[in-house]
This record gives sequence, structure tokens and C-alpha cells, in this order.
Amino acid sequence: MIAEIGAFLFALGLVASCVQAVLGLRAGARADGAAASAAAAQVASVAFASAFVLLVICFARSDFSVAAVAANSHSAKPMVYKIAATWGHHEGSMALWCVISSLAGLALASFRGGLTAPMWSAALGVQGLVTLAAAAYTLLLSNPFARLAAAPLEGAGLNPLLQDPALALHPPMLYLGYVGLSVPFSLAVGALWTRSFGPEVAQAIRPWALLAWSALTLGIGLGSYWAYYELGWGGAWFWDPVENASFLPWLIGTALLHSAIVTARRGSMMGWTLLLAIAGFGCSLLGTFLVRSGVLSSVHAFAVDPARGVAVLAMFAGAVGGALALFAWRAPLLPAPAGFVVLSREGALAFNNFGLAICTGIVLIGTLYPLAAEAVSGRALSVGAPFFNSTFGPLAGLVLLVAPFGPLLAWRRGDARAAVQVLLWAGIGAVLALGLGLAFRGGAAAALGLGVGTWMALGTLAYLWRRAGPGPGKTVRLLGAPLAVWALAAAHFGAGVLTIGAVAQASFRFEHSVSLAPGEAVQFAGRGLRLLRVESIEGPNYDAQRAVFSVSAGAREQSLHAERRRYWTSDSPTTEVGILSGLWGDFYVALGEPAPGAQGQLGVRLYFNPFIAWMFGGIAMIGCGGALALLSLVRVGQRKRVALGQVAAVP
Repeated sequence: MIAEIGAFLFALGLVASCVQAVLGLRAGARADGAAASAAAAQVASVAFASAFVLLVICFARSDFSVAAVAANSHSAKPMVYKIAATWGHHEGSMALWCVISSLAGLALASFRGGLTAPMWSAALGVQGLVTLAAAAYTLLLSNPFARLAAAPLEGAGLNPLLQDPALALHPPMLYLGYVGLSVPFSLAVGALWTRSFGPEVAQAIRPWALLAWSALTLGIGLGSYWAYYELGWGGAWFWDPVENASFLPWLIGTALLHSAIVTARRGSMMGWTLLLAIAGFGCSLLGTFLVRSGVLSSVHAFAVDPARGVAVLAMFAGAVGGALALFAWRAPLLPAPAGFVVLSREGALAFNNFGLAICTGIVLIGTLYPLAAEAVSGRALSVGAPFFNSTFGPLAGLVLLVAPFGPLLAWRRGDARAAVQVLLWAGIGAVLALGLGLAFRGGAAAALGLGVGTWMALGTLAYLWRRAGPGPGKTVRLLGAPLAVWALAAAHFGAGVLTIGAVAQASFRFEHSVSLAPGEAVQFAGRGLRLLRVESIEGPNYDAQRAVFSVSAGAREQSLHAERRRYWTSDSPTTEVGILSGLWGDFYVALGEPAPGAQGQLGVRLYFNPFIAWMFGGIAMIGCGGALALLSLVRVGQRKRVALGQVAAVP
């Protein structure tokens, strides 16, 4: 009965989304029509959220009469993974997509901000269309509440690789980013629909773009960290086609954030900001198609019926095609760009947008070209890290080279000489880092990467030093600086730290494979590793072989263990690695298969990953920068409402 109630509520949400779309797009300047559309958004969000809670209950109770539960859960799994299995498969993840989209509609209905009534109403209508399309796809092609004619006694279980805390959080964070970009899309289409091209459009887009971009940043970081410690090959996940599917909207979102600043402050680049808002959600839909159509083979792709992929492709074509057609129709009405010189803050932000757009095109080509070539020639092709490193890397480095100048330049016309003087020490530090890279024989590309990352990080510190002003009391003035200053500093400094960590990890890591029996030892990365014992253990739903090691460095000795697990519902073993983390690098141990022909010996893979903590720490800093920027916008909005004696409209 729970599944039937959930299906009914899901259908109710679909109907409410349809009402929201129709009333919102037809309301125009009528306040009652906009209020009715907002009320429909509230109904839709409650219906979808309630239906999803009932789906979670089905998984928690191991109701194997529900097809999705039988295919993706097991009664012996820990409760946290039973709940995480709700969104760990195609049907459940699409249900979560609908929930987030409807909640985004609710938030848009609750916080009108400075939008005109017609544009607010139109944006609500477009958001309703987005939710309607996702809900119709889910109910018709991916119903998570479908019953089985005969319920099995036990479920098939979730993919063992996905039974991990990071993967319990990774999909919701990604979906919050993917679906969150639908709000800037709805606002952009609403602006084009109602011919509203004032700076309030960019001001309305910024907080939603920041929320989605921050969630996407943390979601991508969680996915990379999961790959690092779960897959057992010693590295983070880069340039996999499915990872590229999430990286594309992140790049566009980064450009959108910077473009919206120019539009909100100077009224310039309005057309470009609207186009980026459309492209950002378009990349989200494209990524959804790539992951769910079965055209890609990856450890974290949904291999589903190609008919579902065709439906997602139709959604992509309808949403992006319709929005671009509307953009072309309204293009003559867009305001003329305000003038500025190249050496200004607008110029730096425009260059940032230009570079990020080309970077996005490179990733898009590298991801789609093998698919197109295989469709035409029938031969499987692979585009991997060498292509992306040689094309994306230099251009991204150029964007990072220019980035520290932006905050130091004034609007309209900046003083380039003063900015160079402020960044002098950052340049010296970058040259020293470049020299160190060459001294450690990492190659010219690695040395340049270290130099660029150091330049970005030290350039951000130089900006903070300049912001503190001359004379004593710099620390006090910095602590009292606006949140927006710290948001920029956290994101830009994080980008520099991330670059240093990624370049060092890719260029200076080293590995070694060895066979060890209990009591034997090996020297690696300046440490002694001794295998103490191998033991068999039993988990809640798996059996494991655990190897216990002793790691010594000088007089210091630490314990470390690694496992190979075999889940009861799967014949494929999984790896649980042992990691000793440090600021300058990670000592990383993974178990392999027993050495062939060697009695009692165990295959062990050893890795040393320099500065890997900097890479993940940089991602966290970037995400925190987005969160601080969002909090800054909220505070600014509150102060404006207090100053004007107004309260945000809540239908």
C-alpha cells in the first residue's frame, strides 16, 4: 500500500507542476495568477517530497515486492546503505531529481526578490515545465514504485562499490547542482519571455547559481575522493566521460557567476549572462543523457534502456532548443553593452568567461568525439588524459594567470602598473616554484603547472594584503572585511592550492608492486613496510581478507590495514585501501591478488601521492568560497529590505 500511495502522490505532483507551468506562463502582470502558480509549486513540492519519503520507507523495510527495492537492496545491508540505495539507482535518482526540482520551484515561489511580477510568474512557469518533464519521464519510463508480480525472498543488493559513505552523499550533492542550475535557466527564459533585461535579472540569478555551483563543486570533490580511496589504483578520477558530464556544467557555472557580477554591477554582458544560464542547465541535461542512455561505459554510469536515453535527449532538445530560439527572437531587444577598456575588472572577467567557454568546448569535444566517431565508423575510440592535459591544461593555466589581476583592477578602467606592483612577490614565488619543478625533474609542463598554482595562491594573498590597506592594524581590518572579500579569497586561493596538488599528484607520484608473506618487509618512499598478519573477518554483508601492516619512518611506527572484500550478493571483489595521510603526501597501500605460485604471499601495491591533500583541500576551499558568497548575498539582501522597510514576498 505504501508504494501505491507514493505513486499517487508522485502523480499529484506531476499535475500540480502542470498547473504551475500553465498559470505561471499565462499570468503576465496578474498578481492572482502568479500567486496561484506559486501555490501550485507548494503543492508539487509537498507531493514529491512525501512520495520520496515513502520510497525511502520501502527501502528501509526491504519491501522486495517493489521492483526497485528488489533490484538494488538486500536485507543484510546496514540501514544507512538501504536508505542510500533509494537514490543509488536510475529510478530512485530520477525521483530525487523531481524532488529537488520541485523544491527549487518552492524556493523560487517563496523568494521573489526584486523581480517584476511578470518575470517572476514566467520563471515559476518555466520551473514548473522543468519539473513536469522530469516527473513525466519518471512515471512513464522509470517508475520507482512499480510492483513485481511475485516478490523474491531476497534482493539483488546494491553495487558493492556504491556501499560507501561518500557515495551516499555524492549523488544528492550532484543532483542539487544539476537541478539547481534549472533555476538560473528558468529566470533567464522568464526574462526573455517578458522582455525584462534590467540588472535585477543578474542579481536574481546569482544566488541560485552560487547554490548550484557550490553543491556541484562539493559533489565532484566527493566523487573524486571516493575514487581515490575506494577503487584502489592510487589516483583520483579525472577525465572519465561520466566525470566530464558533471565537469561541463561546473565550468559553465563558473563563467556564469563571473558574468553575472558584471551584469549586476555594470549592466553589461546581459545577453552573455542569459546565454550562460541556458547553457549551464543544458549541460546538466546533456550529462544526464550521457549517464542514462547507455552510450557510455563507466563504473558510475547507469546502463539503462536506450529508449530512456532518447527521452532524455528529447528533453534536452526541447529545453535548450526552445530557450535558444527564444533568445534569438529577443536578441535585438537586449541592451547594448556598456563600454570598458581591456585593462579593467570587466576586461579581466570577460577574459575569464572567454577562456572558460573554450575550456568547456574542449571537454565537450573530447567527451563526445569518441561517441560520434564510433557511431560513424563502428570502431571504438578513446580520448584520455593526454588529450585533455595538452589542450585543456594550457588554456586553464592562462585563465589562472589572468585571474589575480581581476580583483586588483577598478571597474571601467584599471591601473595595470599598480596591480603588477602588488603581485610582484607572487610572481617571484611562482618563478621559484617553477624552478623547483624543474629541479625535481617533473618536466616543463609540471613545472609550469606548479608555477601557475603558486601564482594563483600567492596572488590571492596579495589581494588580501592590498585590501587591508596601509599602516598598522591590517589584521583587524581584514577580519572586518565583507564576506564577499573572504568568499573571493577562499575560492581563488583554493583554485591555486588545487592546481598545485593536482599537478604534483599527476607528475611526481610513484608506485611499486611487491609480494609479501607475513613477517616480510619492504622499503618504499622513505618508509619501511612490514606485513604483520593476514586475517579473515566477516562484515554485516560481506567477507574480507584483511592484511595488517606496520609502517616505520625513523623512530616512529604506525599501524595500517587494507582489505579485499567479497560481498555476498556479488562475485566481484572490492578493495579497501590503507592510507597514511600527511600534508606533503599520502602513503597508500592496496591489496592485489595472491602472488601466483608463491605459497602464502600476498600481492601488495604501494603508492606515494605527493600533495594529494592539497588537491582535495583546494576543492573544499572553492566550495566554501561559494557558500560564503551566497551568505554574503543573503546578508546584503536582508540589509536592503530593512533599509527599504520591505519584506520578501511569500505567497
